[in-house]
Amino acid sequence: MKKAHFLLAGSLLSSSMIFGSTAAHAEGVPAGTLIENTATASYDAGGGTETVNSNTVVLLVDELLDVTVASLDAGPIATNTGSAVLTFSVTNTGNGPEAFNLTANPVVTGNDFETTVDSIAIDTNGNGIYEPGIDQILTSPEQTAILAADEAVTVFVLVTVPGTAADTEQSQVDLLAEAVTGTGAPGTIFAGEGEGGGDAVAGPNGADDNDQGALIVGIATVDLVKSAVVVDPFGGATIVPGAVITYTITADVTGSGSIDSLLISDPIPTGTTYSASSLTLDSTSLTDAADTDEGSASDATGVAVDLGTVAGGTTHSITFDVTID
Repeated sequence: MKKAHFLLAGSLLSSSMIFGSTAAHAEGVPAGTLIENTATASYDAGGGTETVNSNTVVLLVDELLDVTVASLDAGPIATNTGSAVLTFSVTNTGNGPEAFNLTANPVVTGNDFETTVDSIAIDTNGNGIYEPGIDQILTSPEQTAILAADEAVTVFVLVTVPGTAADTEQSQVDLLAEAVTGTGAPGTIFAGEGEGGGDAVAGPNGADDNDQGALIVGIATVDLVKSAVVVDPFGGATIVPGAVITYTITADVTGSGSIDSLLISDPIPTGTTYSASSLTLDSTSLTDAADTDEGSASDATGVAVDLGTVAGGTTHSITFDVTID
């Protein structure tokens, strides 16, 4: 960080030479660090070697302010009209502790529809999943806690998708993070505002950054849940040889569009035998043979149910029995 100090001392080096390309990590030596240096000279004036020290130059490393914002969603979030959650990371890429003001903006050029931003939340327990009542909803000012250099926090933007949004339409929401101390062109100085009483200096990103998360309407997805009920030969629920296990597989198709070629399969567990003619779809019996109905089942091939094209907003249930050997 010597180059940053030379700038504050009045060097004519340009800011592009000082900062270079945008950094992804904390900017080097911690803010508030003292850099001390003393020169020594030795000489012989005829009476032997003598040494002399210069004065000690002490420089205080100033605080670079910078931040990186990145969407953590793998792609557009599939949603129906109603509530949705976009996930971002906010990382302090300066060299000192700093808090950041957060602003979520749903007005992005090219959007097919405009969402309503309901609130911004912080991932309190660090699991990356928004949990109502657990994760902290920010109130004005919507601001992170003070983050150490290189520290990141996960941020959730909670939005409402309007009922007028049509299938396949997309929309983006922009999250902006700005250093509380201040923002500006790289090299902008905030006198006396840095760690340890030094100056604070806007870093390569100008002490602010933003990124967009995307939403898409009408793309259906499948949630699959499997459960089991055991009935033993004695009328109880102990898991012993001869007990019958009834498996239930529930396929919940979410979204307002539809999906094609939905095939659900399940192998018969080792140590059990399939109970002939026990396969059902939505409480309707299916034959075990691979024939004209949707299902087939055997010990060798397992259970397979071909649902074909399935509309979003529907739920289908498959059951079958096995006996513990």
